[in-house]
Amino acid sequence: MIGIGSDHGGYDLKQSIMAHLREKGVAFEDMGCYSKASCDYPIFGHEVARAVAEGRCEKGIVICTTGIGISIAANKVPGVRCALCGDTFSARMTRLHNDANVLALGGGMIGPNLAADIVDTFLDTEFSGEEKHSRRIGLLESAEEIVRK
Repeated sequence: MIGIGSDHGGYDLKQSIMAHLREKGVAFEDMGCYSKASCDYPIFGHEVARAVAEGRCEKGIVICTTGIGISIAANKVPGVRCALCGDTFSARMTRLHNDANVLALGGGMIGPNLAADIVDTFLDTEFSGEEKHSRRIGLLESAEEIVRK
């Protein structure tokens, strides 16, 4: 199950991505927003991120106008590694090296065809499992401890 959420600035791209996921037979849950009415991206970034962190969703997709704000919101949830990607190379590398579990997209930055390719790459790429990348992810997870030292 993929959790997907957006604010009003990402609403149109979210609709396009959901249609793409339906066509591919990928199960997803739309976690809002549900219209183009102005709303606050942290609400939807947190909702998707919590679903991923709690294991209700395997991965998540979050969208706002630039992808920046909603990615910051998602990354506030412990256990979430949200990556803002504007190309397929970034989507592939963040899965291979960072085991990112949430993808952020900018609805005002990329079109639906590129977004579909990025989503496919993100969902189809497995984490490499290499020791160096696992170690680095562990360091990300314990960043609070590192900062305190």
